[in-house]
Amino acid sequence: MEPAAMTDIRPRRALISVSDKTGLEGLARALHARGVEILSTGGTAKALAALGIPVVEVSAHTGQPEIMEGRVKTLHPRIHGGLLARRDAHAGDMEEHNIDPIDLLVVNLYPFEATVASGAGPEDCVENIDIGGPAMIRAAAKNHDWVAVVTDPKQYDDLLADLDKHDGALTLTLRRRLAAAAYARTAAYDAAISGWMAEQLGDAWPDRLVIAGERQELLRYGENPHQSAAFYRSGPARPGIATARQLQGKALSYNNLNDTDAAFELVSEFDRPAIAIIKHANPCGVAEAEDQLAAWDLALRCDPVSAFGGIIALNRPLEAATAERIAELFTEVIVAPSVTEEARALLARKKNLRVLETGGMADPAAPGRWIKSVAGGLLVQERDAGRISLGDLKVVTKRAPTEAELKDMLFAFRVAKHVKSNAIVYARGGSTSAIGAGQMSRVDSCRIAARKAEDAAEAAGLAESLAKGSVVASDAFFPFADGLLTAIEAGATAVIQPGGSVRDEEVIAAADEHGVAMVMTGMRYFRH
Repeated sequence: MEPAAMTDIRPRRALISVSDKTGLEGLARALHARGVEILSTGGTAKALAALGIPVVEVSAHTGQPEIMEGRVKTLHPRIHGGLLARRDAHAGDMEEHNIDPIDLLVVNLYPFEATVASGAGPEDCVENIDIGGPAMIRAAAKNHDWVAVVTDPKQYDDLLADLDKHDGALTLTLRRRLAAAAYARTAAYDAAISGWMAEQLGDAWPDRLVIAGERQELLRYGENPHQSAAFYRSGPARPGIATARQLQGKALSYNNLNDTDAAFELVSEFDRPAIAIIKHANPCGVAEAEDQLAAWDLALRCDPVSAFGGIIALNRPLEAATAERIAELFTEVIVAPSVTEEARALLARKKNLRVLETGGMADPAAPGRWIKSVAGGLLVQERDAGRISLGDLKVVTKRAPTEAELKDMLFAFRVAKHVKSNAIVYARGGSTSAIGAGQMSRVDSCRIAARKAEDAAEAAGLAESLAKGSVVASDAFFPFADGLLTAIEAGATAVIQPGGSVRDEEVIAAADEHGVAMVMTGMRYFRH
């Protein structure tokens, strides 16, 4: 025979103490109808009593009143003994100390994360650190052979379905699943508290970094069909894919989400109406203009071939005229802060096209962390919130750039920040002319971008390369003059780069020899 702990359990007593009272009435009535005695605390007990549901206050059960303004109410042997006792081994102790078993615990925690997100002060945040809740949850989860623990209103339906299916009993399979979820919840709760306290102390890199995420959805697969994947949300979200609402289209894939994030982060860099077209996490066309439709035409002109099947991001509400033009091209995802009703109606004809609205724009200067897994550990760094403005530029050549060149330099350098290294970006008139990405040598990125500029001009029916008269941005210094000379040969008239090479003087001399203006930023934008 299986040991008693391996069988189903029939709950006769439940302790319910919840901050989030979603679904509370339905759960409590269902338990009461099954003859389950309900213990409860404070506000939950009052809410149940107001609903006419019989409830025993924990203070009456323990014989100990709540003290210290409610800080101590469930920390009592009659509560923890009832949760932790093994029914086969501890029956004698339970009888000796007058401890009744608690078979079901329903607890969700003080809203610490929501309190922090609301901007509350330290005192309010501390008061919303739950103590009794996590203690009970961990006790019940440890003793899941005998006790079921529920930590989220989303679990109520599963609990009641298990009771219905098994004639008022709860299976070990469900109890184990609930216990695992309970430990995940308390771990995430402690992670939020730990992170907040480190932030209060100004400790950017604590000895232990605790990361928690809540699963939003399972994905069909990862980067490739043989890899499984899921999307998790962690902490208060900046506007972006974590806040996005999908208005239409097929389910988003891992690659869709990755590319959409890259596109939206890039387009958030700009103040004027802007559009970015992304393919495989690299931009293939970016433009800003006085109106959205003009920005679309300029962004698409940069690389119409690569734009096929791409991701399109906008930093303004998607308008009908732009939506109609975008619909002419096969596109995987469109993401914008919002979508007008007219645009939604036009795009509805493309049933597979995924359309997302984020509710706002990301702040490119906001702090945050980037995390990458490596064998046996994590690489963690600050997100790249660095921004270069006009006052940061140092002119290093005999010829100073014109006002128009300076504007294009800043535009091109912001785009380069979002291009895989080695990154080369040609730009003119607030739009990219060509982009060279992800090459092992900088000169190859220059050559590829120059060739793309020629191809784009041919596709647009123009007589000369799009690189003619453009500026060129490099995400890092030119180690030799050859990359710069390639850009000059392609038609670039001005260059923006970080500087810092031992051959800077050689590169500057090459620029001077060809009458090209060059500025240095002192800030590198590697992106791996």
